[in-house]
Amino acid sequence: MWIALMYLLVGLVAGTLGGLFGIGGGIIIIPVLVMLFHFTQQEAQGTSLAILVLPIGILAAWTYYKAGFVNISVVGFVALGFLVGGLMGAKIAVILPAAIMKKTFGMFLLLVSIKMIIGK
Repeated sequence: MWIALMYLLVGLVAGTLGGLFGIGGGIIIIPVLVMLFHFTQQEAQGTSLAILVLPIGILAAWTYYKAGFVNISVVGFVALGFLVGGLMGAKIAVILPAAIMKKTFGMFLLLVSIKMIIGK
């Protein structure tokens, strides 16, 4: 019971931050699943991707669209690239050791953070 409530809270926080900042829920969900729930890196990534399969972002995207903040001409192209890239990335991720995946994901988040803080 408590674990279900904790997972619900993770989803609520990830969804709120996703809607607020436009970030992928994985930036929140993956570290939480690894650090708090002791998932392997691949388990966390696979679970996060499975969550995204459902139309969880539709209401947030619709709100941005109604406000004029969605560039429809870009959506299809990026979605197609994401579809193909997601498959390629997943095929690589499932064969790498969890420790390498965890460190690589951490470095990715660190580099993105540094760029967002000091970049132009």
